Amino acid sequence: MTERPRPTSRICPACDGFASVSITLGGRTRAGHLRTITVHCSKCHGTGTTTRRTIALAGGRA
Repeated sequence: MTERPRPTSRICPACDGFASVSITLGGRTRAGHLRTITVHCSKCHGTGTTTRRTIALAGGRA
């Protein structure tokens, strides 16, 4: 008997899978590096995926 494939994880609709980004603040340090901050998606908390929702139907069979 063959195994069923695992359900793929869903991509976060808010960030389209790009969960963490670096944003330049403008300007450079004394060493010449750009000053940046890292921002994470607030919906998926930086993972890029969401969990599958299970919908229970009234009177449906399990």
